Amino acid sequence: MTALTVDPSLIRMQKTTMPAQDAKNDRFKMIAENVTISYGGVIAVKDVTMKFKEKTVTALIGPSGCGKTTFLRCLNRMHDMTKNAKVEGKVMIDGADLYSKNVDPIYHRRKVGMVFQKPNPFPTMSIYDNVTSGLRLNGVRDKNILGEIVEDALKMAYLWDEVKNDLKKPAIELSGGQQQRLCIARALAIQPEVLLMDEPASALDPIATQKIEETITELKKEFTIIIVTHNMQQAVRVSDYTGFMYLGDLIEFRETKKLFEDPKNELTAKYVQGQFG
Repeated sequence: MTALTVDPSLIRMQKTTMPAQDAKNDRFKMIAENVTISYGGVIAVKDVTMKFKEKTVTALIGPSGCGKTTFLRCLNRMHDMTKNAKVEGKVMIDGADLYSKNVDPIYHRRKVGMVFQKPNPFPTMSIYDNVTSGLRLNGVRDKNILGEIVEDALKMAYLWDEVKNDLKKPAIELSGGQQQRLCIARALAIQPEVLLMDEPASALDPIATQKIEETITELKKEFTIIIVTHNMQQAVRVSDYTGFMYLGDLIEFRETKKLFEDPKNELTAKYVQGQFG
């Protein structure tokens, strides 16, 4: 793809920030309202408002450095751990503002799980211990309960049949795709309500990517999922809604099919047509 000099007016033109209500599901699980994120006074995400429907997949697309991952991380309060990071606006789950002084960020991170771009299982731990690590940190010790949760989480991540006889095997011995599904199982084990995924298949081969996509499609039956992806075809395959970001702005946010087939913003059209990236 080639570089593109963009008229700033395109960023403002016909900006669409919220999907229309869907008769089948009009409940928003999470709402980001007027979110601005800066590092040392430099703004990375500008006044973004998005509403995420319960049990749907929302994809965030856009060129590198446009603010997708920065925005995603704010939904899990991960910027709390970044020096000089500042988040303004509101992020609400079930109506509660996650950035309220009364909210415990550790408790919040149990409700909003995170899967990162590169598989990051704990290398010195077994498959079983990876899945139970978060539970043990939260005081769960009953072996029967832990065993049930491990099985359930690995089944939801479509990994159980491949590892059920090797749960004591070091996680690092799994393939890349299996490691990523293990990380999904680890996130699911603490029973989150929202699952954030930052390019979960970008480091995987096509077969492993397909399994991750199939897992995402099944998981949305139980969870609200927000995924960052550079792969526009992947966004089309797995998501119900898509937000296109550029230079920290949310340019357009609509149903995925409509955004790709009939973009309302000229900048969105140029991006989905592959004219820049």
